Amino acid sequence: MSLLMAVRPSLPENRLLPVLQIAQQDPSPEPDAWLRALGELLRRDLGLGVSTEGSSPLSKRCQRQLRDLCRHLGPGGRRLKLPQSPDPEEEDEEDKDSQRPGKRRKEPEEGPANPEGERAPKKLRCLEREEEEGHEEERAECDSLESLADGRGASPIKNQPVVGAEPSKAGQSLEDAKGSAESLELPKAIQDQVPRLQQLLKTFGERLEGLEDAPPAELQLLHECSPIQMDLLCAQLQLPQLSDTGLLQVCTWLLSLSPDLSLSNATVLARSLFLRRILSLTSSASRLLTIALTSFCAKYTYSFCRALLGPVLQAPETGPAQTELLCCLMKDAALEPDTQVLMLGQILELPWKEETFLVLQSLLERQVEMTPEKFNVLMEKLCKEGLAATTSIAYAKLMLTVMTKYQANITETQRLGLATPLALNTTFLRKPLQATLRHLAP
Repeated sequence: MSLLMAVRPSLPENRLLPVLQIAQQDPSPEPDAWLRALGELLRRDLGLGVSTEGSSPLSKRCQRQLRDLCRHLGPGGRRLKLPQSPDPEEEDEEDKDSQRPGKRRKEPEEGPANPEGERAPKKLRCLEREEEEGHEEERAECDSLESLADGRGASPIKNQPVVGAEPSKAGQSLEDAKGSAESLELPKAIQDQVPRLQQLLKTFGERLEGLEDAPPAELQLLHECSPIQMDLLCAQLQLPQLSDTGLLQVCTWLLSLSPDLSLSNATVLARSLFLRRILSLTSSASRLLTIALTSFCAKYTYSFCRALLGPVLQAPETGPAQTELLCCLMKDAALEPDTQVLMLGQILELPWKEETFLVLQSLLERQVEMTPEKFNVLMEKLCKEGLAATTSIAYAKLMLTVMTKYQANITETQRLGLATPLALNTTFLRKPLQATLRHLAP
């Protein structure tokens, strides 16, 4: 399951679904809890009708253990207390109260007035609400694919509220609102470094010097951020407003960090650094922007695919400038074969339009090394799209590229499948298409 989640962008959904169905049919009385949780998250990502309301990837046993652990937490939740012998009468009364609908556990009215004494009951109440209400905050999940890609785990991402989410519904308690506000704040260690980072961006954003220098030590704090906190940090640093010079400097620093960023955080950074900048292009991208995007994509391909390639190709404002930049990226010699396969997998998942044909042609001219199964998915989609793209010159050029570059991969069945869409083509390339198709015949 971990492997499936890692290579998710390169797998067609119609081939991944049978694997998930087989995993669900585990006959053992106690199926592997980790396998079950990963399968649940992957099904949610695929949108297979799995509801996130009132459900949790944690097993019942794991939830019981977590509940028992919370009961042994000391004040402030920072250290464990030794188990004490419980009072049976108090336990029975507590269980009855917890089972009554709408009944809240009574909180001690008198307690220490210091902040530490106030936070401990709030944390316990938050954990109880998660168990009783089925992790309602999962509804506000920002991007499930980001959680699947994060090598350090997916559940922390899901349990974070989303920046800019809709206002709380009527009836939400004041404590829920306060908890959400607290979780949207950066940790003090990171917040204290924001002015220093802002000054660095201002200084280096005006000149191309020191690109070979080691990244500032303050950037190591990026490893301490969750994806939600990373989004907040990007907003405070105003990364979308950086000049192209500053953008290249930041990318150089990010690519020099050790260890690498998590895929979730890299996805947030890719969106913040590039998405608005690319969509606002009205002319050819600058050389600095092209270099920064290419270098970032080469190292964090998955994040590029999820945060940029898919959204840009589907955005209504995508035009010649955006298409030219993506085509330039696809042709870059620095892209490794596995990077090309990931990009192809992302494009195959998208609905296609004229710009998609141009970008895909640029990628396939590199002779992507793909499995027979992936090539079959490509051919099926080409045949399907050809029925509606009878007047598209971009589609006709794409088909010429496929039939010439991948001639040895095309089976007789696939060749026969191409006959119908190519016969309907009305562009000036119709005759070359027909001639190339006849050349494929055994």
